[in-house]
Amino acid sequence: MPKNEAEPAHESVLPVETVLMLDSRSGGLFVDATLGLGGHSEAILDSSAKTRVIGIDQDGEAIAIATRRLKRFGDRVKIVQANFSEIAKVAASAKMGEPDGIIADLGVSSLQFDSGSRGFSFRFDAPLDMRMDAESGGETVAQLFATVKEDDLANLIYRYGEERRSRRIARRIIERRESGDLVKTTFELADLVRRAVPHSPKDKIHPATRTFQALRIAVNHELDVLEQFIPNSVDILKTDGVLAIITFQSLEDRIVKHAFQRLAGGCICPPRMPVCICGAVKRVDILTRKPILPGDAETDKNPRSRSAKLRACRKLVH
Repeated sequence: MPKNEAEPAHESVLPVETVLMLDSRSGGLFVDATLGLGGHSEAILDSSAKTRVIGIDQDGEAIAIATRRLKRFGDRVKIVQANFSEIAKVAASAKMGEPDGIIADLGVSSLQFDSGSRGFSFRFDAPLDMRMDAESGGETVAQLFATVKEDDLANLIYRYGEERRSRRIARRIIERRESGDLVKTTFELADLVRRAVPHSPKDKIHPATRTFQALRIAVNHELDVLEQFIPNSVDILKTDGVLAIITFQSLEDRIVKHAFQRLAGGCICPPRMPVCICGAVKRVDILTRKPILPGDAETDKNPRSRSAKLRACRKLVH
């Protein structure tokens, strides 16, 4: 199908590995819980004429592009605008049966990252928004800066960005607010962080990268949503169904790894507890003892895939 030149280029991460992990070549119903621009859904639908897909995304602009991209598959695909935390509700409303597989790609889509107006990237001067759903009415980063306490801001930058200079960055942001000059744009924030964080020309990433990541995670409640999404997804899978998740940073990967271990029956009681009291029950088999990583060919073609990790588990008998 020829690409629409007016639409953004999009390279899905680990598409071949995802299709193999989900075994979609055998047909079945699959949920693409983070539809984005439709790359993984397209790969699943192309893998067999017997596949069907429910695509979920909260970004209306992405849905419009994915809908055009997947139009050729007709009624084999159903697209719903929602947050992936609502997967159980969406699947029930679709009335298409229990899914054979679920895929979630947790990366920021090309559409969002390359947008000059959404505030996800400091490559463009834009208002500090960073909401995945720009029509949600939720709090933007600029609105967060207008009300947040300094300690709370420092803590979220440290927790979600693993930024060691979080207190210095938070202090600079609050000082600007107290002077009546609130930080409102991506360029202003990137410059403030660059001045606050010691860095060298040899550093591989921009000094503001971790802070931008932290703020995006905070306003979208990404980690809380992920912790809710994983057990909900296992609940709705049919027996032997596969849940596959692609992460792009250590916080997400740690949550997925530990959630899979708990669902595989791993005890979470304190080490010195003589008897297990956490009620651990084995609900899944982990299919990826170590995460699957992109190969050199993929990372050369799509540099954003370099940090991707694919983990998967298979649901056991109800």
